[in-house]
Amino acid sequence: MAPEVNVSQTYADLHPCQRGANVSDILTSPPSTACILLYIFLGSVSVVTVCGNLLVIISISYFKQLHTPTNFLILSLAVADLLVGVLAFPFTMEYTLTFWLYHNDLLRKIQHGIDTVLVTSSILNLCCISIDRYYAVCQPLTYATKMNVCVVVIMILVSWGVSVLVAIGYAIAILNQENCEERCIVDSPIANILGLIFSFYLPVIGMLCIYLKIFLVAQRQARSIQSIKSGAAVSKMKRKATKTLAIVLGVFLMCWSPFYLCVTSQLLGHVSLSVAVIETLIWLALSNSMLNPFIYGFFYSWFRSAFRMIISGKIFQGDLTNAKLF
Repeated sequence: MAPEVNVSQTYADLHPCQRGANVSDILTSPPSTACILLYIFLGSVSVVTVCGNLLVIISISYFKQLHTPTNFLILSLAVADLLVGVLAFPFTMEYTLTFWLYHNDLLRKIQHGIDTVLVTSSILNLCCISIDRYYAVCQPLTYATKMNVCVVVIMILVSWGVSVLVAIGYAIAILNQENCEERCIVDSPIANILGLIFSFYLPVIGMLCIYLKIFLVAQRQARSIQSIKSGAAVSKMKRKATKTLAIVLGVFLMCWSPFYLCVTSQLLGHVSLSVAVIETLIWLALSNSMLNPFIYGFFYSWFRSAFRMIISGKIFQGDLTNAKLF
């Protein structure tokens, strides 16, 4: 997810659901009503995340009309979001509700590795989507050759491969830091800050610059083709797709930026954060994986049509792979 954060660890404030005099009381005492309700709520969020992204994955995989380079990138992003619901949510729920991971160093590292892979993959997939939109809007004549299916598949493989390598790099850095003690050459906070810069801040700044360029070009195109009806229709579709995917990026930033900014301020200012603050920011960040399918369904009529066919079971009643969605 990001470099690990330190929290104030007084026993009175260790656990958000239960209060106890010590850790043993927290782990063995019956869960409170608030904790049970929170468990149900977080479990529901996990289920919605999995089901929503599964709808996106099935829609793009099943309907041939959705087999486009842009949608394949959306498919890759949906896979990352689905894995957040399947893998990241259970670990985080266990941490939130029982503080189990705090007392199991191996499982805490596994959680951190999974989060790092999935978040880095999401960021890189969003970078690929912004590049796809740049060529679609700014260089439409060369888009079909530069952003074909083969190129997109390579981009997706590179995104996931780099994500795994980043997670392995973090794991090696943590192990070296634990083993070398005072003989470490690289200071851990500095390494964490550099990791944040290269894994989050630089990609985000790059994407924002690309979308600003796209916006300026789209505005210029809209003024120049207003008199051409067919051209205006095509341009309108491109602008709508770009706008929708820009909203996906904006929602991602709203969900993840507070966490990364908080971690950065902690690394720079050595601020100790409470469990409640950390848990809130983590769940705000993870909720991003739940929101993307709703964005697609709200802005894309063809995704709504695909969702209805899947939920109603029509795709099991006949071959609808060539169904016209838009």
